[in-house]
Amino acid sequence: MTQYVRDVMTGDPVTVEPLTSVAAVARIMRDRDLGAVLVTEGDRLRGLVTDRDLVVRSIAEGGDPEQTTVAGACSDDMVTVRLDDELDHAVRLMREHAVRRVPVVDDGRPVGIVSLGDLAMERDPESALGDISVARPNP
Repeated sequence: MTQYVRDVMTGDPVTVEPLTSVAAVARIMRDRDLGAVLVTEGDRLRGLVTDRDLVVRSIAEGGDPEQTTVAGACSDDMVTVRLDDELDHAVRLMREHAVRRVPVVDDGRPVGIVSLGDLAMERDPESALGDISVARPNP
């Protein structure tokens, strides 16, 4: 049976504007237990930023997290998928581009994210990654 991106994606993604401070994005990630947020201008996807991006592209470079914006830390050369793409297509893209998360767009607007955790929970929930992905976060 064919599965589609819309069947496994995490919907209603958290978005921030490019001029949002790195510190504010880090607090959003902490408070919402997220590893990534989408960067948008208006309703258009501009990039994706992960917790690792914040550390490697901003904090490690010596930037002041309150003054540095997420625009410099986000990945803007992104691979995206559509709601009606087959899940196997998303898996191929993730493998080819060595990414752990792919934004889902509908007419250029972000509507979700497909992550390795989403795939593990769908395809192999008994695997270590699937088991970790469904576990409650640490306090």
